[in-house]
Amino acid sequence: MAILIGSLLLSIGINGFLIPHHLLDGGITGIALILNYYIGFPAGLAMFLLSIPLCIYAWIYERTFFYNSFIGLSFSSIMIDWLAPLRTQFLFSAFISVLFGGALSGIGVGLMLRYKASTGGTDLLAQFISKAFSVNTGVVIFMIDGLIVTAAFNMLELKAFLFSCLTICIIGMITSLMARPIDKE
Repeated sequence: MAILIGSLLLSIGINGFLIPHHLLDGGITGIALILNYYIGFPAGLAMFLLSIPLCIYAWIYERTFFYNSFIGLSFSSIMIDWLAPLRTQFLFSAFISVLFGGALSGIGVGLMLRYKASTGGTDLLAQFISKAFSVNTGVVIFMIDGLIVTAAFNMLELKAFLFSCLTICIIGMITSLMARPIDKE
């Protein structure tokens, strides 16, 4: 259920709020969005294809991460492309879209991470780094996302770049809060 609900929230956040304003998420999703904006390649399919190398790595070294992440990646990729019609349904300002898109995406990813699943891609990479260095997964995702958005600076208008930075801050904070393990007392 966490994968299904998390994928749904992530897909609504991306399609309903980020894509209408050409905003970026970070990581593999951000790269997929860049491909969507500039060459029209379906974002979900791009996300899936770009995540294959990390899935292969997980298959070889961390089978548990592989199974949960591959399922999360598959659901998220399909839902992002399936819910593409939402791109014209919510006509909010860019700032409101940053808040809602960032919150929904952060809750979706954080929910999956809390239950040891992810959307694959850099979320999977962040899980490896988090496990190796005992760092919160959400913090690692935030750092990777920041690198992706910064790398895309020249491709974005200043407003889209700044709002994308704010989006990844919101996603990172919410993901960090959501990804904390559930205390079993």
